[in-house]
Amino acid sequence: MVSVDNREGCNKLRMKSSILIVDDHPMLRHGLAQLLNGEADLEVLGEAGTADEALEALRKSRFDLIITDLSLSGVSGIELVRNIHARDANLPVLVISMYDETVYAERALRAGARGYIMKQEATEKVLSAVRRLLAGDVYLSDALQAKMLRRAVGRRGDAPVLPVEVLSDRELEVLRLMGRGRGTREISQELHRSIKTVEAHRASLKDKLGLKTAAELAHFAAKWFNEG
Repeated sequence: MVSVDNREGCNKLRMKSSILIVDDHPMLRHGLAQLLNGEADLEVLGEAGTADEALEALRKSRFDLIITDLSLSGVSGIELVRNIHARDANLPVLVISMYDETVYAERALRAGARGYIMKQEATEKVLSAVRRLLAGDVYLSDALQAKMLRRAVGRRGDAPVLPVEVLSDRELEVLRLMGRGRGTREISQELHRSIKTVEAHRASLKDKLGLKTAAELAHFAAKWFNEG
C-alpha cells in the first residue's frame, strides 16, 4: 500500500531531503526508512510496494530522491526508473537491489538511474550513495566503475561476458519471472503483454542462451535466479 507523508512545508523549514522508498518487502522498507530517518538531513516521506504505487506517490508529492528495488510485482524496477526519468529527468533515482550489479547496474543507468548499490553493502555506503546522488553526483561501486572504464577504452580485461548480458531488458525480465516459477500465462498477465509476445521472448532466450528445449530454459532460469 502506498504511504505518503504530506509534510513538505515542515520538511523545507528543516532543510531535510525528502525520500520515497519503493520495495515490495515491508520489513526492508521499514529498515531502510529507520536508517535514513536517523540522519539529521534525511527524511523518508513516502513508501510504496509497487511501481504503480510509486507513480501515484509522485503525483501526490514532491521528493528529492527515489530509492527503488528492481524486483517488483507487475511493472519492473527498470521500467519504473524509465518512467520516473521520462517524468522528471532531474529527479535522482538510486537502485538498491539484491541483483548482481554486473548484470543490472548498466541497465538501470541506461534507464535513467543515477546510482546502483547492492543490498548487502554496509549502511555507511548506503548513506554515502544517497548523499552523492542528492549532491548531483552518481554512485557506483569501485568494481563497476573499473568495468565500465575498461569497456570505454575497449578493454574487457579477463572477465568473461555473462550469458545474460546479451539479453534485452524485457528478455531479462521474462527470464527472472521464469526463475520465480511463473508460467507463460502468468508472465503475460504480470507484464501486461500478450501470450504470443511472451512466447516470442522465450524463443529468443533459447536462441541467445544456446538452449534447445523449454526444459533447458526453465532449468537455466531457475538456477540463474536462485544463484542471483
